[in-house]
Amino acid sequence: MIEIISMDQIVKAISEDGFVSISVINSKSLTQQAKEMRNCTPVVTAALGRTLAAASIIGSSMKKAGASLTIRIDGGGPIGSVIVVSDDEGNVRGYVSNPHADVPKRADGKLNVGGVVGKDGMLSVIRDFGGREPYTGASALVSGEIAEDFAAYFAASEQVPSACAFGVLVGRDRSVLAAGGYIVQLLPGAPGGVIDKVESNVGATGAVTDVLFSGGADALLESVMSGFSPKVIERMPVEYRCTCNRERFLTAVLSLSKGEIDEMVAEGEPIEVCCQFCDHAYVFEISELGGSLL
Repeated sequence: MIEIISMDQIVKAISEDGFVSISVINSKSLTQQAKEMRNCTPVVTAALGRTLAAASIIGSSMKKAGASLTIRIDGGGPIGSVIVVSDDEGNVRGYVSNPHADVPKRADGKLNVGGVVGKDGMLSVIRDFGGREPYTGASALVSGEIAEDFAAYFAASEQVPSACAFGVLVGRDRSVLAAGGYIVQLLPGAPGGVIDKVESNVGATGAVTDVLFSGGADALLESVMSGFSPKVIERMPVEYRCTCNRERFLTAVLSLSKGEIDEMVAEGEPIEVCCQFCDHAYVFEISELGGSLL
């Protein structure tokens, strides 16, 4: 039995026959942090949390120091845009245009993520390895429920048969009780029987948040890979990590047109700029702007 470790982490494994790979993430803490930063409604927390989980797994597969992954979802729903960035170690940050968006629950009582995200739009995945033009892939949204949309993206844009499931369980007090999910992919040469077994396991596993809540990432891995004798090949701790700093924001302010900067200087009031990913506020005195223009 695999030891259960209670922490935000990605667990990667491969089946004994080498035909199936899986990456499972437990992202409860980082989802809670993202929710608190923007005071998200439960349904927005679920949408953002699912996207954070997906981005963390995909970003962690880039395997080049300094590489980054950006996911953008524009579905036409009241949430607006969902944008998440991951580094090559699976550490993520993200934001939504409207964190206070809300829609009625679905008929089954579950949060209506598809309703708040919408499905009239695109999912875009941008991989930036540095030093060359970023690679961009995109596919039309299927449902706005996130997992189905990523499965469609892998099939259409990368031609990789994949099964994806992501979930966020929000308590009555709006705290995150569980968050995470998995991406299972078939490797070249996988026979039909393997595909059938994966599909059966996925169906038997059920809601990922139930498994994560009771047993963590390893329990989810064992359920989805039942009968495949999976071998864990890597464990990666992950976290919500914003890379903003004062110097970067000062550079951004000074990149404005001379007329815009002159107008701010003329007003004589300090300039406050907030990071969209972590909501940290940076205050710049007018002397900093004026001095930079000399």
